[in-house]
Amino acid sequence: MALAITKDNFEKEVLHSEIPVLVDFWASWCGPCKMVGPMVEELADELSGKVKVGKLNVDEQGELAMKYGVMSIPMFAIFKDGEITAKAVGAMSKEALMRELNL
Repeated sequence: MALAITKDNFEKEVLHSEIPVLVDFWASWCGPCKMVGPMVEELADELSGKVKVGKLNVDEQGELAMKYGVMSIPMFAIFKDGEITAKAVGAMSKEALMRELNL
């Protein structure tokens, strides 16, 4: 199951994670976000132990969304050692997302 990412746990769960973190920047009103939601949950299960998967609601966590330049959602970002190493924007298949993010 994907982890809910908030400003309260972002530093610990994302920036200081010992494994890469896939963050799904999303919103409840976003149709494409809803469409890829089940795929994000599948990835959380499939990548467990190798990649941490989290979901960050841009409406509730606007400060973090602005800090990381989220202009369109869904936006997916891979964080390694506190830095974004890969990004993908828009609804896509699981295979395309994994290819985009080099997973």
